[in-house]
Amino acid sequence: MTGAEIIVKTLIYNNVKFIFGYPGGAVMPIYDSLFTYKKQIKHILTRHEQGSIHAAQGYARVTGKPGICLSTSGPGSSNLITGLADALIDSTPLLCITGQVSSNLLGTDAFQEIDIIDISIPVTKWNFQITKPDQIFEVISKGLNLATNGRPGPILIDITKNTQVQQLNQVIIFPPKKNIKTQNKINKKELQKVIKTIKKARKPIIIIGQGVKLANAENQLKQFAEKTNIPVASTLLGMGILKTNHKLNYGMLGMHGNYQNNILILKSDLIIAIGLRFDDRVIVNIKTISPKTIIIHIDIDNYEINKRLKTTIYLLGNLKHNLNYLIKNFKPNSTEKWLKHFNLLKKVERKYVKEKEFIKTKIGITMPEVINYINLYKKTNCILVTDVGQHQMSASRYFNFTTRKSQITSGGLGTMGFALPAAIGAKIGAKRRQVICIVGDGGFQMTIQELGTIMQYEIPIKIIILNNNFLGMVKQWQDLFFNRRFSNTKIYNPNFTNLSKAYNIKSKKVFVKEKLKENIKKMLKSKEVFLIEILVEKEYNTLPMIPTEKSVSKICF
Repeated sequence: MTGAEIIVKTLIYNNVKFIFGYPGGAVMPIYDSLFTYKKQIKHILTRHEQGSIHAAQGYARVTGKPGICLSTSGPGSSNLITGLADALIDSTPLLCITGQVSSNLLGTDAFQEIDIIDISIPVTKWNFQITKPDQIFEVISKGLNLATNGRPGPILIDITKNTQVQQLNQVIIFPPKKNIKTQNKINKKELQKVIKTIKKARKPIIIIGQGVKLANAENQLKQFAEKTNIPVASTLLGMGILKTNHKLNYGMLGMHGNYQNNILILKSDLIIAIGLRFDDRVIVNIKTISPKTIIIHIDIDNYEINKRLKTTIYLLGNLKHNLNYLIKNFKPNSTEKWLKHFNLLKKVERKYVKEKEFIKTKIGITMPEVINYINLYKKTNCILVTDVGQHQMSASRYFNFTTRKSQITSGGLGTMGFALPAAIGAKIGAKRRQVICIVGDGGFQMTIQELGTIMQYEIPIKIIILNNNFLGMVKQWQDLFFNRRFSNTKIYNPNFTNLSKAYNIKSKKVFVKEKLKENIKKMLKSKEVFLIEILVEKEYNTLPMIPTEKSVSKICF
């Protein structure tokens, strides 16, 4: 059995069904073996390695399983770096297999040789270079376990070409499967301390992040919030954990978050942070948080404790186990007076943030208006995939989340070009769910070639390009903070609808409000891939917004 065959059989043994990749010289033996086992593993040929890793991310985010990515050496492997960094910061489980030159050529600057191990160390949870075929089974199996256990993340395994073609004379025994689980012990003493602290609080707030999704603890979070009757604010990646219309869900917190959350977190006496990192887009200026505010941090990763904000009490470990204990042992208390403050400020935001009035008075189409029509006609099982920029913030704020694992976006790294390939992976991972990809005209062109992947595999996603002929979020900053000096943010675009037709994808361009509703309805009712380009207002900013490192008093409306 060759090393290449061992690689493929190891993946099959570990229940891998899909691989996203792009072939090349250093992985030819693996691709030859994939041809033999094509009934067991389906390979999705993307148009760029960046597309393959983002697609693997989309797949991982909806399934909870590691997304598998395969690329050749040199530029094939270096093109994965952005995706690896994105996956690391957003805790997405991946296994990336890269080809490498033969062992005897390592360090000689051979054709398409790069030291991907050293390059990828800062952006992987673990990496390893295989130079012998008898290492393959153990290393790949370990990588798949590491990708999902503990805090999930990306794994890279580099395999030299001679290892792939070398025959292994000994018999490979595939042992009974073992799933290495992290310890799920709970600290009852600290949990009791948490319960007592919550009972004493008069102005508590819960902040939730993607860690809740990763722990599959959405139901536990809902029960915990309802039992404590505490208002819930969310990070960008935490959107969709609670249904949008849940009475305790007050939307997003942070730079582009909802007004009531950003104001009242400064007045709270207790912050309960569950599965998040306290990054600078969530708490824009940590100095604004009162030193008297008690902070409870529940997370799986010890590194995140006290990283930006000093924690009063912390609980490490599995969120589901910790929340189950709190739910079981907590007796309900009243927070109605505190909730009234949230509801009052929610009305204030509606008054000052004039998206609704904007929709009525402006001739052009606004982003919130598009999202509102999507809410009317989308399916209840819909998955929202967004790129990065103004549309990302508008979609996240106004989309009606109705089911779990329904939001996929690039959070920590903010990777433009993420949405289109991620939507491909999401649809492959969740075949029966509707996938809506919302992207700006700038980000769309960064991975536009993946329309070819959609065409080849007939992937029925719905693509909405919000086109303002600007790099919108950068323009917004130039508008608000650089005296409207719009330097290199106006972008000249191709005819997106004609381009999509070249890929045999149905498309429509919408210019005016009167045609918006019917065309969104038509797209969402379609059973095949459909692209709509919507020309939106150029003079539109996603508000409210807190400037970088400023206090909430400097909020822009």
